[in-house]
Amino acid sequence: MFNESHLKQLEQGLEDMHIMLPLEAREKLIEFLRMMVKWNRVYNLSAIKEPEEMVSLHLLDSLAVLPFLHGKSCIDVGTGAGLPGVPLAIARTDMRFALLDSNSKKTRFIQQACIELGLENVLTLHERVEEYRPEQKFDTVTARAFTAMPDLLSKTRHLLTTGGKLLAMKSKETAALESDNFQFASVESLVIPNLDATRNLVIYTAV
Repeated sequence: MFNESHLKQLEQGLEDMHIMLPLEAREKLIEFLRMMVKWNRVYNLSAIKEPEEMVSLHLLDSLAVLPFLHGKSCIDVGTGAGLPGVPLAIARTDMRFALLDSNSKKTRFIQQACIELGLENVLTLHERVEEYRPEQKFDTVTARAFTAMPDLLSKTRHLLTTGGKLLAMKSKETAALESDNFQFASVESLVIPNLDATRNLVIYTAV
């Protein structure tokens, strides 16, 4: 289970990534993983079981998106167990987050995690992305291991304000795609401490 060494691993990783977070946020991040391990036994939230891997693959990987968040609101589509949405919401309490997934077990976990962590800036949505119609559109869409890039472009435009950003975490699929609704912006290479895998952030702007 998680202990002081995992908090130190998180803190070293954040330092390497040049991300500054208060102690309360760092402790909440570790507590979130503790909850994930507990619920994982019944709800199969993640295939990752080792605490050291979870710090890198769940927390640091999610927080790598932090510098690219745009505006005051973000919707995380296909959020699963709340990744990257919950870590981002812990780090950016000044932003409004919606975490959307069609799996009710996973949204139930997120709902409970947000209650226990005292996250008042998170709305949990048990919805299909193409069917959800927000009253107020978002400035940023995040997606991690959700769907193929063409599908993502076709399914998320209605969620974004004009000029809003789509941030897609991809290992591949980095080529610029033509779209009537989005303009390709850039591909950013994400370096995650203690992680050899290729991580890219593919960014599109809503038009």
